[in-house]
Amino acid sequence: MRMVIAIKRLLIACLFAILAHECPAADSPGQRSILVLEDADFRSPFYSEIFAGIRTAAKENGQIHTVIYGESLDLARFPGPDYEESLVGHLKTKYAHRPIDIIVSIGVASAKFLQARKHDIWPAAPVVYGFVPDLPETRALFLPGTTAIFAKVSPAQILTAARAVVPDLTGVVLVGDAWKNPLIYGHWKQEFATTMPGLEIIDLSGMVLREVRERVGSLPPRSAILTSAMYSDGEGTHYLPAAALARVAERANRPIIITSDTFLGRTGVGGFLLLPETIGQEAGQLAMRILGGESPSNIPPVAGDNVKPIFDWRQLKLWNVDEAHLPPGSEVRFREPSFWEQYYWRVMISAGVVLVQAMMIGILLRERRLRFQAEVEARQRMSELAHMNRLATAGEMSATIAHELSQPLAAILINAETAEQVLQTPAPDLGVISEILSDIRRDDKRANEIVVQVRSFLKRARTERIELDLNATVSDVFRFLSIQALTYDVALATDRSSLDIRVTADKVQLQQAILNLVMNAIEAVADLPEDRRRIVGRTSLANNQAMISIADAGDGICTEKVTEIFKPFFTTKTQGMGIGLSITRTIIEAHGGRIWAENAPTGGAVFHISLPLAVARS
Repeated sequence: MRMVIAIKRLLIACLFAILAHECPAADSPGQRSILVLEDADFRSPFYSEIFAGIRTAAKENGQIHTVIYGESLDLARFPGPDYEESLVGHLKTKYAHRPIDIIVSIGVASAKFLQARKHDIWPAAPVVYGFVPDLPETRALFLPGTTAIFAKVSPAQILTAARAVVPDLTGVVLVGDAWKNPLIYGHWKQEFATTMPGLEIIDLSGMVLREVRERVGSLPPRSAILTSAMYSDGEGTHYLPAAALARVAERANRPIIITSDTFLGRTGVGGFLLLPETIGQEAGQLAMRILGGESPSNIPPVAGDNVKPIFDWRQLKLWNVDEAHLPPGSEVRFREPSFWEQYYWRVMISAGVVLVQAMMIGILLRERRLRFQAEVEARQRMSELAHMNRLATAGEMSATIAHELSQPLAAILINAETAEQVLQTPAPDLGVISEILSDIRRDDKRANEIVVQVRSFLKRARTERIELDLNATVSDVFRFLSIQALTYDVALATDRSSLDIRVTADKVQLQQAILNLVMNAIEAVADLPEDRRRIVGRTSLANNQAMISIADAGDGICTEKVTEIFKPFFTTKTQGMGIGLSITRTIIEAHGGRIWAENAPTGGAVFHISLPLAVARS
């Protein structure tokens, strides 16, 4: 409360500083002067806003340079003829050398003062009456050659607001001094009776503030408090109207209907509220028209557009008031913004970010699916190409395979013929027959192993990665190619690691990769002298990787072609397709490994393969 009073005093000081700054300008030629007479006190927020509205209207008229004076009559706190007489003398002296071009009278008390005293102070100045109700009793106060802008909240409007807040209203409680003044609310009892017959009325307007506070704490449940301005507690202490009403609200157990925009947010639910700044602007606009040359007699008094139904959202929630019951065109202030209203832009930005992220995720998922499909297709093509490579290799090895099969088959034939001869003797030696059958069984088993090896190499099966013994896998390939090596008179040897090296791979594909390297090595040394026709396959562990090395004693690889030899269709052979090493690299990289070639310091080429070790299982 002290802070509010301090702010009000600061505003008043600034207001009078502005007035003091403008006063000397009244002596300037061409300036017109306006005197604002208010029947209360400039310290009241209501009258301060009226004065501000008059100033705004004057500034908006750029053709007439005006200076505005203000006087607070303060008749509510200081009634009586002696005070009025002192006011007349004070004002006559104060404005003896300050001609007043027009008077803007604010309030009924100011109108009464002018009716009685104007001819003594400013006999020639026209008057614009503002903030007065349109009642016969009020119009009787108007002096000749004047006009007015009416501002009034009618009793019917007050009752309408009360019924909106309390739909089952049966009674009203009157609080405030103005209910006793017929020049403000006129014949309100008749209006209440006409608007709502049978309405119970509890009139507390004549009580002191202390008694009012006691009464409003225990009011009937279907009632509402109707307020008007209060300037004192009736026991010698004077208040600003908002402060007096706030003390009533501290004890009230029923909603309070107010009549001024300056009360909203402090005491009551709301109602049809007077808009003081609008009242000031409307009165100021009439004053500027008169200063512009219009005669007040030609401007009839009119009702201003200065009353509007306005309510406090917090009070509506406190009293469980449905906004649908409010009068049409009502404005609801102090509404707490909804989550959407409060965080609209944050939600929109967040939604936009989420949407962009969702789109990016969708695009990435689509790309991932397309990439997966491409990888599947690539693996299928690679598998098909690898199968073709195996068929081509098998074609190259067909003579060797046929020779390999012919040996056990020929042995079987010889043994079978021998058995027939033995059986034709008069006393066949069964021991010999048994040995012959054992030889046939051994040779048949050898031929079957050759067929199984070739079939497993040539078969086109689904890729299946299993845990393999790398030493055994390399040995199987070298054993399989031993006959092919003999055809070219090439010596094959393996240098197996003493460690158990296990990798996870597709057996057929890994064998094919090793076989391609050995076949290339065989062809590389086939035409060389006998001491250089040798190939060694080694297995080892290095840097936690499984290593395979295929070394030959050939002429090596041209330095500029060391990296190109793994490209598709690159070949140095007259009959080669150039896909063997490319397929080998594809197989090794598909298994997470790496392949590279280099020339050995002692001569020849070495192809290295590194593969991840199989994950140990507990």
